[in-house]
Amino acid sequence: MATISVVIPVFNDAPMLRVCLEALAAQSRPADEIIVVDNDSTDDTAEVGVAGGARVITERVSGIFPAAAAGYDAARGEIIARLDADSVPPADWLERIEAALADSDGLACITGPGDFYGSNRFVHWVARTIYIGGMFVFVGAMLGHPPLFGSNFAMPSRVWQRVRDRVNRSLPRIHDDLDLSYHLEPDMSVIYDPTLRVAVSARPFDSWSSLARRLSWVTPTLSKDFGQQRPLPRLRARRAWARQHAAQGRRRSG
Repeated sequence: MATISVVIPVFNDAPMLRVCLEALAAQSRPADEIIVVDNDSTDDTAEVGVAGGARVITERVSGIFPAAAAGYDAARGEIIARLDADSVPPADWLERIEAALADSDGLACITGPGDFYGSNRFVHWVARTIYIGGMFVFVGAMLGHPPLFGSNFAMPSRVWQRVRDRVNRSLPRIHDDLDLSYHLEPDMSVIYDPTLRVAVSARPFDSWSSLARRLSWVTPTLSKDFGQQRPLPRLRARRAWARQHAAQGRRRSG
């Protein structure tokens, strides 16, 4: 049985973190460790983390990815699972992650969508169908595999060790999950399970300015990633690896 670390980057989100940690405490398959990364909060995030059984570390560089990367670096588990402070996983979340990755080739990640709470039904539909649904469809087409959703994914620690020196660790206004997804190498796959769901706050849709701020991070994220490797050569490299891997499998079976 693989060991699992859950990483939660947090900035001034103590009330939601408390709910998230309560959900983790109720898991049918408990986490081997929970790491709360306090992104220099001014509220009682650290105290809530300790009270909830987490190991709390501090990352003073502002931004989700600097905080998340610090948590991934500190994780001791063979699988690193990721939630945001406003994520509320169901009781079988870690059990299902463990089962799915146990059947993989050792370099597969897994992700799923979110069910939004905290607003009206129309906002929830827009967030689920257009915002998140559109990300999986359009970004997935660009990547050649499903993108990781930052509020609900897990990866083998071997994946992180191989990509950790190429992902962003300092820019605050980029989408960390998109940047990480872009740096997955050709032999790394992503399992998208539409039934692996967590509850996620709809607060990004509280106002147009809040939504616009998040959408504005797309361009600098892709600009950074495209500067390192253009999307078409990236797709070609993945397809070439897949063809080679399939040919090797046929030779072994023959």
